[in-house]
Amino acid sequence: MGWSTSGVGELKTNNYAVGFIFEVENMDTFLFTSESVNEGHPDKLCDQISDAVLDACLEQDPDSKVACETCTKTNMVMVFGEITTKGNIDYEKIVRDTCRNIGFTSDNVGLDADKCKVLVNIEQQSPDIAQGVHGHLTKRPEEIGAGDQGHMFGYATDETPELMPLSHVLATKLGARLTEVRKNGTCAWLRPDGKTQVTVEYYNDNGAMVPVRVHTVLISTQHDETVTNDEIAKDLKEHVIKPVVPEKYLDEKTIFHLNPSGRPGMISINLDLKRGGNGRFLKTAAYGHFGRDDPDFTWEVENMDSFLLPLNL
Repeated sequence: MGWSTSGVGELKTNNYAVGFIFEVENMDTFLFTSESVNEGHPDKLCDQISDAVLDACLEQDPDSKVACETCTKTNMVMVFGEITTKGNIDYEKIVRDTCRNIGFTSDNVGLDADKCKVLVNIEQQSPDIAQGVHGHLTKRPEEIGAGDQGHMFGYATDETPELMPLSHVLATKLGARLTEVRKNGTCAWLRPDGKTQVTVEYYNDNGAMVPVRVHTVLISTQHDETVTNDEIAKDLKEHVIKPVVPEKYLDEKTIFHLNPSGRPGMISINLDLKRGGNGRFLKTAAYGHFGRDDPDFTWEVENMDSFLLPLNL
């Protein structure tokens, strides 16, 4: 099962990526892990459906007011929320088209776009909210308020051409590559759902986080039952990791966990609930957790000074 939400003015992300401090190695370096899910992950599936509904509303009526949420479980998708639009929106078609484009086309992968149950429960925007935000479309643009709010942060780092932390970039690129080799047939045994995780060893150079090497790469992916664990590991290294992770960051000590849970793989046919709709996505999606201090993530080391403590203290 998954959960997502989308609305006018809300941050859209192509890949969720989260990260956390994994371990402190010594006085000079530390390990940092970022995680990403690809387009077939239940949470990301919901995100794309909510975004597709928003896009359809804005395409037909730029003044649409959209608060759309989506949840999913095995062979079921539900779209609900408050939407006020002059457009004629076929919500069920949007759901099925989005699922089909991702690759959910049979019961074997947990969801069949053409046969799954689609539930739609959409109401118009609350009159009280409408009055407070746009005065039922009577306010001038400079007078319009916000129906919701969110807190975002951002910065640039020179450790990658994308100006993002290396662990975040590699995790998201590995997830995108999983989707690419599944859809082009290079790894035909892949199924839509998948998750990646990259641990990078960093050197703290007077506050600048300098990547030294990739310590660990983890890929867990949904797959056909006919493929062996050895074939999975071989193909993932050759067709996913090798094209994405620069060779200079890999060495003989780099650890690879490729579908480490074994048969039938980390992700089974059933779409599973990974996280709820508690707002964590917006916080976890940015920068692979670098620079973020949040009590929701109690397992993380949030004090930068503690990065430099040796393990035996």
